[in-house]
Amino acid sequence: MGSKYEHVFQPIRIRGVDFKNRLEMAPPSPNLADREGKVTPEFVEFFRPMAQGGVAVIHVGNSVVDIREACDEERQLDLGSDACILPLTRFVEMCQGYGVQPSLEINHNGKDSQFEKTGKPAYSASSIIASNELWRARMQGREPIPTIAMDHAKIKETVEMYAAAAYRCKRAGFKMCMIHGGHGNLISQFSSPLYNKRTDEYGGSLENRARFTIEVLDRVRERCGEDFVIEFRISADEIHPDGMHFEETLKYIELIQHKIDILHVSAGLHGEFEYMRNWWQNYMMDRMYNVHYAADIKKAFPNLLVCTVGSIMNIKDAEEIIATGKADFVAMCRPILADPEMPRKYALGREEDHRPCIRCQYCGGRLMVPAVINCAVNPFLGEETEFREGRIKKAEKKKRVAVIGGGPAGIQALMTLCERGHDVTLYEKSGRLGGSLVYATVPRFKRDLKDYLNYLVCQANKAPARILLNTEATKEMLDAEGYDAVIIAVGAKPTVPPLPGINKPHVHWAPEADAGEVEVGNKIVVVGAGAVGIEAAIDLKREGKDVTVVEMAPDMSNLMASSGGVAMEFMELIKELDIPIHLNCKLEEVTDNSIICRNTKTSERMELPADTVLLALGVSPRHDVVDSLRHSAPETEVFVVGDAVYAGNLGPAIKSAFKAAAYI
Repeated sequence: MGSKYEHVFQPIRIRGVDFKNRLEMAPPSPNLADREGKVTPEFVEFFRPMAQGGVAVIHVGNSVVDIREACDEERQLDLGSDACILPLTRFVEMCQGYGVQPSLEINHNGKDSQFEKTGKPAYSASSIIASNELWRARMQGREPIPTIAMDHAKIKETVEMYAAAAYRCKRAGFKMCMIHGGHGNLISQFSSPLYNKRTDEYGGSLENRARFTIEVLDRVRERCGEDFVIEFRISADEIHPDGMHFEETLKYIELIQHKIDILHVSAGLHGEFEYMRNWWQNYMMDRMYNVHYAADIKKAFPNLLVCTVGSIMNIKDAEEIIATGKADFVAMCRPILADPEMPRKYALGREEDHRPCIRCQYCGGRLMVPAVINCAVNPFLGEETEFREGRIKKAEKKKRVAVIGGGPAGIQALMTLCERGHDVTLYEKSGRLGGSLVYATVPRFKRDLKDYLNYLVCQANKAPARILLNTEATKEMLDAEGYDAVIIAVGAKPTVPPLPGINKPHVHWAPEADAGEVEVGNKIVVVGAGAVGIEAAIDLKREGKDVTVVEMAPDMSNLMASSGGVAMEFMELIKELDIPIHLNCKLEEVTDNSIICRNTKTSERMELPADTVLLALGVSPRHDVVDSLRHSAPETEVFVVGDAVYAGNLGPAIKSAFKAAAYI
């Protein structure tokens, strides 16, 4: 008997190519090619868990037609010479061994190619100074370099680059590729009025602006033949006021529909920061964000196979999309990175074991460092050489291990230890599991994180471990048990400055108030404009409270640093809800009905009325607790993980707990 997700797992054949289901892995950029842009063993192993997990297609992002002139990332694939073919076969044959169709997102960055990497100005449809170039030039203290408008000879050469890249894919064993025609890359720099200012036959009317696209697609088909599947990626709407909008996109599709096999529908622009979120959505944005575009395109072109992408978080939602005819394929990237086995888990009826993506932008943020891609919730990602196939070895010797703390790091340690076969006891001081995540999931826009918290608690309760709630571990208690190893995951505590009145009964930690654990009045001052303070301010303002925020810094940099890429959404809500924020405002005293601050620039004192004061000044590791437990097992077998080491983001906390448990 098959699964209840019959539409998702319905096979389809296109040009004789077999697709075992309707699930695609949307193209990530793993930054694991070698310095010459060739596939490496690490690259192949990175994608192996995704191939095992059950998707039908794995696309690899931003594979450039010639890295000598098109390069905007570290260690991206180069398809500019036949030397790429042999290494590519390793990736192809790995995927095909699992019945998966491998595919490369063939691209030329155009205006976003980086002078620092290529040593030459970028090419584009027209001569412009790109937003990314302005930013890089400012950071490097140099003058920005305008792009070179392609002449006819260069256009012809570039068309051949695309075709040659696709043909090299075919020679390596690929049966398909994705041509990137969206997000403000070169093809869309020709098709979009935002970037194309030409006055010749490649500019002006839509038909002229689409000419480059058509030439590329025609030449790819000519080189690769009729037995090769072409998927074409577009931005249904570039969102930018001067960009291509949906009504024109429909006309554009009409011009190219018979030249492609699958239309991959995204939105937004890559090189314009304000419009990136339309293709790289964060946790404050709707799920299935771009599906409506695909659905409308499918209605307009019922015979065209359409793939939709953008915050489709699970197989259940994918099933609904396909069953209702909104699209023929569903693509996911971050949810598959978070749990490569998601398709298999749903097919086997193990939905509760699905590890959800939290749309925190940790993966993409690492690529900007640059660093190898990781995932906040999937500790295996980026560890492909050490933990092959996303698996961990059983322990050679079963040990008795104590985990102190039931927050996310503690639960990850418990799960990993149990998977390795150890005898595990977890001590949690409070009456519930989840630690700081319990508070972090209170705001109504934290739906994704709440799903992850539920997953952690579910997995902890299913694990063969002893969980002791309402139990504060002490050295004496642990000594009496005689554990072989101890993992200390006691987290962090709120920062409370030693100021007059700070211990008054109407002063609380902001998340406790947001969670309804303490009573608050109607006149609230939140101290600290980082993500924690702003989240509480937004929620309490929505409840009808009178909320003011004070921040010691001269700007909103703390919000930018702590918000995981959603600062823009926070700022929009602050404006919409009319929440006053006082910058350069350092708290000095709390009175019975006010706070007293000092302006850090002018030294003037200011008094703000408040019947409730909420502190959001960050957290600090519980070093005192850690130090009291360091000798509760042989010292080399005691590991401190998560916020107990350094108070930071979820990703490093999970990774540290996983690594500690993996080596015991």
